[in-house]
Amino acid sequence: MCAHVLVAEDDEKQAELIRRSLLAEGHTATVVHDGAAALEAARGLRPDLVVLDLMLPVVDGFGVCRALRGGADPEIPVVMLTARSAEDDVLLGLELGADDYMTKPYSPRELMARIRTVLRRSGRGVGSRDDDAVVRAAGISVDPVRHEVRCDGAVVDCTPAEFQILLSMAAEPERVFTRRQLLQCTCGFDRASTERAVDVHIMNLRRKIETDPRRPVRLLTVFGVGYKLSGTRL
Repeated sequence: MCAHVLVAEDDEKQAELIRRSLLAEGHTATVVHDGAAALEAARGLRPDLVVLDLMLPVVDGFGVCRALRGGADPEIPVVMLTARSAEDDVLLGLELGADDYMTKPYSPRELMARIRTVLRRSGRGVGSRDDDAVVRAAGISVDPVRHEVRCDGAVVDCTPAEFQILLSMAAEPERVFTRRQLLQCTCGFDRASTERAVDVHIMNLRRKIETDPRRPVRLLTVFGVGYKLSGTRL
């Protein structure tokens, strides 16, 4: 089962670990670091599930959960993450409509298992909404179920590493990814690679998705930082 998951976690290292775990499971992910951004992303992206840290800045997790349940998609599944072990806090989160919770520190493997269970129970993700599993940006569509990439409607042959890079970038268009972050996307395929290997993957992808690879308009270099996929998610 593949789904688009919104991760609301203010700890950037934890958020990145969750994002990588989701990608390894075949999901796509959008990461935000405060409650206001979580609500905005939920309204715009209509994700299949929200992983929600309770201790968020701006709007805390309780406020986010309350707003989600009163919003346009009140049935959206929510898995809470909490450093609070007090029974009252957990009960309040569940009363507000959270579907499950995990107390920190937690095992990423167990979190993925909980997410699978909640998605299966809710009927969300691939199986009930196959077309929504496809990630689209800048004229590119990435289908994690069929493991297929299309550019302007034409099928593009990609290596596993190239596929994972495009999947990550298309899920978050305009986000600038460092070489290290993109290398992490390929974990399991390029374990022996260095960060410079990402430049080779990007060069090969440009040959496949750009009209003129020497003057890219989709897969752009952000000098001194890394790369981004230009365009909005369709």
